[in-house]
Amino acid sequence: MSTEKKNLLEVRNLTVHYETDEGIVEAVNNVSFDIAPGEILGVVGETGAGKTTIALSIMGLLPKPPAHVISGSIKLDGEEFLPSLPEPEGPFDFAKKGPWKAEQKKLELRFREIRGKKVSMMFQDPMTALNPVLYVGDQIAEVIKIHENISAAEAEKRAGDMLEVVGIPRERYKEYPHQFSGGMKQRVVIAIALACHPDLIIADEPTTALDVTIQAQVLQLLRNLQKEYGTAIMLITHDFGVVAEICDRCMVIYAGEKVESGNLEHIFDKNMHPYTRGMFESLPNLEEDTDRLKPIKGLMPNPMDLPSYCSFAERCDVCEEICKSRNPELIEVEPGHEVACILVTEKLAAQNNAKEVK
Repeated sequence: MSTEKKNLLEVRNLTVHYETDEGIVEAVNNVSFDIAPGEILGVVGETGAGKTTIALSIMGLLPKPPAHVISGSIKLDGEEFLPSLPEPEGPFDFAKKGPWKAEQKKLELRFREIRGKKVSMMFQDPMTALNPVLYVGDQIAEVIKIHENISAAEAEKRAGDMLEVVGIPRERYKEYPHQFSGGMKQRVVIAIALACHPDLIIADEPTTALDVTIQAQVLQLLRNLQKEYGTAIMLITHDFGVVAEICDRCMVIYAGEKVESGNLEHIFDKNMHPYTRGMFESLPNLEEDTDRLKPIKGLMPNPMDLPSYCSFAERCDVCEEICKSRNPELIEVEPGHEVACILVTEKLAAQNNAKEVK
């Protein structure tokens, strides 16, 4: 009997483009990762790296048009959630249009069944995620009524219970979002996401708009709820401090590609990709006395004009000629630790050759 742990989420070779009047935006390029039940995965990268596009792909919420899933597979609990049929190449491609539309409709209906019930998403800005003209309690109850076969009174009671779980008195059920602070709004968003006890929550920068004190409270709340309900979390953030606080593993995204991933020891103590190292060097270190921080030079490449070689080459302090010869492959440098860097690959190959010579 196999004792191998089954993954809750499996994303394989996901590629997503946005077709605009100015050109094709290559937002996500061949990204693969897994999330196990009850695991917290941190997804780190600059603004525009493709993190939110990955999240929206998992939720089936990509704006179509202009977004198009070019290739890949997204399996939630073993069930495929990307269409198997290729997208029609134009409006007159009738041979594909009918079957493709039928499959899209079937997938959309399935997404409606699982959103909120099996997988939920906490959107980036709690100020705009809530409906300003509905009671906060009714917004929680709505999710419960959609997915649970219970009465309106029972749904209201459970919504009040969820408010209590996230630290808001149920007496505030019939208040509007504008009557809550930013941190309290975020707690309401968490209550909505947790209302039906989903297996997976995607938290898109849930603490960005909050002050440090409230940020710590929200992170502790997420961790406590994860322990209580066994919910897996995909946490999108810019902040390595947040990753260190609650995550089990971390994935670093750059220009729509996964450049490094591993457990916290791999990322914090044994990082190998120049981009990961650059992000850590740009952070203040309390143990070192430095006059100036060392930011990563330049900007991310234009996603409408990505190079055929390493996307980080132009900003990399250790870039060599070989880095501009081809696109790096993602390799496993040690169990669970993946890196996409030509120099790392070459170094490991040289070390292996030296061992063989001996």
